[in-house]
Formats: sequence, C-alpha cells, structure tokens
Amino acid sequence: MPARKVIIIGSAYPLRGGLSAYNERLAQAYQQRGDEVIVYTFSLQYPGFLFPGRTQYSSEPPPADLDIRVRINSINPLNWKIVGREIAKIKPDLVIIKFWIPFMAPCLGTIARVIRKNKYSKVVSIIDNIIPHEKRFGDRLLGNYWVNSVHGFITMSRTVLDDLETFDKKKPKLFCAHPLYDNFGEMIDKVSAKILLNLDVDTNYLLFFGFIRDYKGLDLLLEAMHDPQIKALPVKLIIAGEFYTDSKPYFNIIEKYKLEDRLVLRTDFIPDSDVAKYFCACNLVVQPYKNATQSGVSQIAYHFNKPIVTTRVGGLAEMIPDGVVGFVVDPDPKQISDAISKFYLLNKEGDFIQNIKREKAKYSWENLMESVDNIARSIN
Repeated sequence: MPARKVIIIGSAYPLRGGLSAYNERLAQAYQQRGDEVIVYTFSLQYPGFLFPGRTQYSSEPPPADLDIRVRINSINPLNWKIVGREIAKIKPDLVIIKFWIPFMAPCLGTIARVIRKNKYSKVVSIIDNIIPHEKRFGDRLLGNYWVNSVHGFITMSRTVLDDLETFDKKKPKLFCAHPLYDNFGEMIDKVSAKILLNLDVDTNYLLFFGFIRDYKGLDLLLEAMHDPQIKALPVKLIIAGEFYTDSKPYFNIIEKYKLEDRLVLRTDFIPDSDVAKYFCACNLVVQPYKNATQSGVSQIAYHFNKPIVTTRVGGLAEMIPDGVVGFVVDPDPKQISDAISKFYLLNKEGDFIQNIKREKAKYSWENLMESVDNIARSIN
C-alpha cells in the first residue's frame, strides 16, 4: 500500500493514561508501516471540576518519534472549527478519532464534520463505548451527534458493536479486538520486579491495576480477600492505581475485615515506566468489573504473559477463554475468591502462561490497521 497521510485525533502526550498510550502506539504502528502520521491532542481535555484525578498531565519524557500537536480545547466551540479547518487543509487520506465518552461528542463531532467538508478525507472512529459505564442525562443525544459525525466505526468489543447498532444501522462498522499494549517495556523476572517495588520476594501477589472507579468492582475483590480460602493462601493483593471516585467506602471495607496486612496500596497514578514492574511482580491479574465493554488492562496482562480472573460482563469474557488463560466468573465476591483459590491450589500459572503465549498472537496492531482499512475502503 502506498504511503498515506494519517491523522489521529485524541488523547496523547502531554496527557497521561491509557487513551494516550493507545493513540501513541497506534501512531507508531502507522509510522512503522510507512505512513506520514500527525497526532492532534488536547490543550484542554477536561475542565478541572470534571477531572477526578490529581493531574491530567504526564511527568515522563515525550515520545521522541511522534509529531504530536497540542491544539484541541474540549470546551471552546470556536477552537473546534479552527482545528477542523486546519486538518481539512492538510487533506489527510485517513482521520482516526478515538471516542470514549459522550462529553467529547460536541468537540470531536464538530471537528469531524468540518474535516469532512473537504470531500476527501475518510473519517473513522475507534469507539471504546457509545453507551457509557456511568450514565448521565443527555448521553443518548450526544451519542447520536457523534455517530452522525463520522463515516464509519471500529469497536473493540462485540458488546459495543451491538450498542452501536441501536444508533445507526447503515454506516460501515466492524469489531476488532483491542490490540496488545506492548509499549510498557520488556518483561523482567518476578523476583527482580518485586525487589524494584520493595515487595517481599517470598509472597505471591494478585494485581488490581488501573484507575479506580466504582464500576470496576474493587469492592467485590476486597470482599473476596476476606474469604477464608483466600486468607489461607500466602497471597497479597496489590492495588495499583489512582482513585477516580470516593475512596472512603473502599477503606471502610478494608477496616471492617482488617485487610491491611493483606494489601499493598499503591494508589497514586502509576507512570508508564513502572507498569512492567507491577505486572511482572504478580502471579494473577484480577478484573472484578461490575460492567464493562473491554479493558486495556487485559491487553497489558497478555503482553506480560499474566493469567487473568475477570467477570462475565460486557466484552471482557470475549478475550479471556475460561479455563485456558484464566477464569471467567460472575461479579460476585464468592465466585472471585473461588477462582483465585483454584488458580493457586491447582497450580494453573504455568499452563495458563503457555496458553497466553499462543492466544495473544491474534491481538496485533496490524489487525487493527487492516480493520480500519476495510472500513475506509467501504466508504463512498
């Protein structure tokens, strides 16, 4: 395929987090294929009163190999039109816009509509969610605005593909599983990782990773840690991620069940440079979500060959073959504790790791780019 001009619109450096990691990795994949890539990111992503964390900005060095232009103000309609016209004049062959929350529909939707006026660029949306986990008034209206703004769609779970059908039945759309997050460094051995994190090298560790929101079910996992069969195991839970919700209910559970000695709390933001350490230190990643579509955490776990216990919600189970690379259970503390106990008592780690090495081959960035190309080819 001849080299093309590709523009990716969404979170990227100096913003931090999984969205930025995704867009930057996608940009690198297109560059490796020989395309000319520009990333347009936010000068203001969220107003301070809407952002639940401590800071939206990375403290790490910028990616050295990417052309990232900090242009978009999410709450300034004049800015949206200026950015849209700037991109339209570049006449990119392909514009890819990551969409994850209805709040962004007016901003990103207006930019997309202005770009499309050049009658040349094909605008494809990669959608995390079209129906949000945490619902608010107006979500449906904003979702409709977004769906009508672009030419076609890629979803990263079949659940979202089904949700999208309730908004639009005509535009081209495909499911393509979330590619591996392979941009957090190389694997290191478990003992070295524990030492780097100041953990006891003789203890086994579970890992709950990522921003803490209520729908992610950390409360269910804390309840599971109180189960006698878990207490009988030489295992602790690492909670690695910043609270994006009120932390008090979680600490109430910890205090109620006297779990302090069973936990390692690292509830600050985890920088990219430390991600590998946490995954390499653990035996098992636990995702006790109450609802979900897909999760980038699963794809980090796959990259580091880590078995997973996840819940049967949204699209999570699509990616975790039950009994092959981990266990899939209902979002229930007893089922979660049973799965964790079975993992250790049946010594499943080695078998699961070998299966993960085979399973993860299907989650490539090349597959995603091919899916985007298929959508672009179907746009008139």
